[in-house]
Amino acid sequence: STPLYSSAASDVYKRQKFRLGNNYPNPFNPETTIEFSVPEQSEVMFKIYNILGEEMYQMQDENLSSGVYRVRWNGVNKFGVQVPSGIYFYQLKAGDSFIQTKKMTLLK
Repeated sequence: STPLYSSAASDVYKRQKFRLGNNYPNPFNPETTIEFSVPEQSEVMFKIYNILGEEMYQMQDENLSSGVYRVRWNGVNKFGVQVPSGIYFYQLKAGDSFIQTKKMTLLK
């Protein structure tokens, strides 16, 4: 199955800046949730890579309105294949200049 991508319902959670949260749980098995916030309508790109820099997952390039969003990843790559235990990186690119990358661990 593909990762679930959703927005938080309440405006209470809106942030005043771009933010990429820590995934939880971490380490994870079988899935993890990653939250990010967008302060204004922006082009957003979210990707997950393995330690070799190979792309495992990419959220479709999105033009998102302000709010808090969550991506749930179940350790399946873009070809629908379960990935092995190990370290993975997730990256958010948003707006004109925001880029942040964080690390997560899949344990089986």
